[in-house]
Amino acid sequence: MPFHHVPTTLTEIGSKTVDGKRYYETPTGQLYPSVTTVMSIYNIDAIMEWRKRVGAEEANKIAGRAARRGTSMHTVCENYLKNQHDTSKLMPSTLQLFKSIQPWIDKYIDNVHAIEAPLFSDHLEVGGRVDCIAEFDGKLAIVDYKTSSRQKDESKIQNYFMQCAAYAVMYEERTGISVPRIAIVMAVEDDHPLLFVKKRDDYIDNFISLRKEYKRRFDK
Repeated sequence: MPFHHVPTTLTEIGSKTVDGKRYYETPTGQLYPSVTTVMSIYNIDAIMEWRKRVGAEEANKIAGRAARRGTSMHTVCENYLKNQHDTSKLMPSTLQLFKSIQPWIDKYIDNVHAIEAPLFSDHLEVGGRVDCIAEFDGKLAIVDYKTSSRQKDESKIQNYFMQCAAYAVMYEERTGISVPRIAIVMAVEDDHPLLFVKKRDDYIDNFISLRKEYKRRFDK
């Protein structure tokens, strides 16, 4: 059954890289860091300690593999929700991961408002592109697809919820439409998938605190 789409008008925004960090320029000329850039300082000390422990070469290899896996999954999920799905050209590993979460996508997602859409917030002073905004089990949600090489406890992925909470506030600021939910759909290599459904308001304050810390560090 094809997915229904809700017409939504969002203003396109440009982006640029400044000192290795991505920023978005709003229609009024404000330059805001991307949500991903702000989130990059979350648990930065633990990340640096991990890189030191495993070595830079191995860390880069693991990070690169995870990034490629995540990009492939986002692409196939995006096409699927656009009713343009074609599995014939997918790598077997990507197809396996997608097949593990496809039943949840089919069961819970419909009435898609946005896919890879530009957003920004003058309140949060951030910009970015959201993966998906759609009804999830009947309630509007920020839907994000994640991949992992192993099972993860939700205490280890608080940054995912914070990031999605920011997108929810950005979308409401741009459209006036409230997005109260966060849904993280995670495909796990050689294991069963994970689903986390949370409330935006439980995580937005943590993102705001992180945004303030980013501004303190970089004056942006």
